[in-house]
Amino acid sequence: MSSSDIFIGETIGTAVLILLGGGVCAAVTLKRSKAQNAGWLAITFGWGFAVLTGAYLAGGVSGAHLNPAVTIGLAIEGGTEWSDVPLYLGSQLLGAMIGAVLVWLTYYGQFRAHLTDPEIVAAHTGEEGMVDKASAPKAGPVLGIFSTGPEIRHAVQNLVTEIIATVVLVLAILTQGLNNEGNGLGTLGALVTALVVVGIGLSLGGPTGYAINPVRDLGPRIVHALLPLPNKGGSDWGYAWIPVAGPLIGGAIAGGLYNVAFA
Repeated sequence: MSSSDIFIGETIGTAVLILLGGGVCAAVTLKRSKAQNAGWLAITFGWGFAVLTGAYLAGGVSGAHLNPAVTIGLAIEGGTEWSDVPLYLGSQLLGAMIGAVLVWLTYYGQFRAHLTDPEIVAAHTGEEGMVDKASAPKAGPVLGIFSTGPEIRHAVQNLVTEIIATVVLVLAILTQGLNNEGNGLGTLGALVTALVVVGIGLSLGGPTGYAINPVRDLGPRIVHALLPLPNKGGSDWGYAWIPVAGPLIGGAIAGGLYNVAFA
């Protein structure tokens, strides 16, 4: 595939992934949203359908990596040229940022209503209008719509959780349709991947919110830091390295495991 195929497919596919995935987080979180408080099941299935849609759109154009961890795993496995890796990663980051901006535009009124609601302001902001360090020292009240965060902040555990979850994802992708002929699953692979993402969310997502994708977290976190949201609070940059490093390490481990156990 050409460089333009990779750029177009990964940018559009990742943008749709983040639009739908971040969109379900916004729907569940924000006041004046019809889906407010729909819960964890809505989020996990929403992200699964987001993966399904993004992968289906981009599959015939760029191969629908949509995730640097997948790209790294495929490069180690041998299915992707290392020379193409920077273009994949840059396109994915751009697409993730576009998708996050689209979530903000879609829920613009709900963001303003939520962040100016007296109850939310009283719970999360101090006298200077910034997030109160006593109640939310690192993250603003809507950061969870854009990026992930741990329930218990422990760097080693959080990193290991992201590594384990990403190994499951990337290894499941690399082994799709593995048989004596070496044929894959074609477009059916998007459905399998989506179901794997739902399973990871349900089983392994509780500790950290299962980023399992560096740009899924980093791109929207950058957008959160830049958007003119009232009382938005901090972007928790102290945690931001974990959902980047963990999935990259997990993707590399999965690629190595595939070469040892399945190649």
